[in-house]
Amino acid sequence: MGEKIIWTNGCFDILHVGHIELFKYAKSLGSKLYVGIDSDEKIKKDKGKDRPFNKLSDRIKVLESIKYIDKVYSFGNTEGLDTLILMNKPYILIVGSDWQGKTVVGEQHAQHVRFFDRIEGYSTTNVLKWKN
Repeated sequence: MGEKIIWTNGCFDILHVGHIELFKYAKSLGSKLYVGIDSDEKIKKDKGKDRPFNKLSDRIKVLESIKYIDKVYSFGNTEGLDTLILMNKPYILIVGSDWQGKTVVGEQHAQHVRFFDRIEGYSTTNVLKWKN
């Protein structure tokens, strides 16, 4: 029947358990997991001048080392993201549950869209607040 490509995307600036659970879940749904990652410039525009903490090339290296992920793509804007999703034609597009009821970039190029509930207590914002 062919490969079932699963797609997810995000900043993935500071990885935490919630991200790993997302990747694990996503990979369980298909044969390949492709991850889109925001460029440094896009993160600065979306999150502020102090972000990202890790540069794009480092974030890509970290993602490529995760056993659930088969391929990593970077994009700098919504149009670039849409083009990558169109190019890969995923079986399932996975986004955070906070996107329910909103327009999801690239949803028309996937056979299915699934929403992933965030793992309670885990977010980059929370990680940055934690102290040893």
